[in-house]
Amino acid sequence: MRLDFWRIAMRPGKPLMVGALGDIQVLGLPGNPVSSMVCGLLFLEPLLAKLARRSPPNRMATAVTETELAANDHRQDYLRARLTRAEDGQLHVRSFGKQDSSQMKIFANSEALIIRPPHAAAVKAKEPCRILMLRDGV
Repeated sequence: MRLDFWRIAMRPGKPLMVGALGDIQVLGLPGNPVSSMVCGLLFLEPLLAKLARRSPPNRMATAVTETELAANDHRQDYLRARLTRAEDGQLHVRSFGKQDSSQMKIFANSEALIIRPPHAAAVKAKEPCRILMLRDGV
């Protein structure tokens, strides 16, 4: 097998693997369930859409954070979060405190992932942030 890479600077999902076995492209998802789900959304879903000659769904949006977000390190973080829509239509997001990648219940209760780019500065509550929508109809 030709290994193209097996680590990426993201959390959760660092041990993602990409390579080829002859003519077969290989995508290896991480072992922790939340890591696998996040990598599946970011890498597998667009790949399957491309193979099916379809456009991947646009899950990106902007929301107002209801909680402060700490400064980020060198990895891009995807924080599990609750999502609500105000009467004016504005999306509001609240990060779950615990972000352990083995906590499937927190992921199951999430409607969005807050995207924290590498080396991002801290964000105060009531400021906008980028999110990845996990569900329709919020």
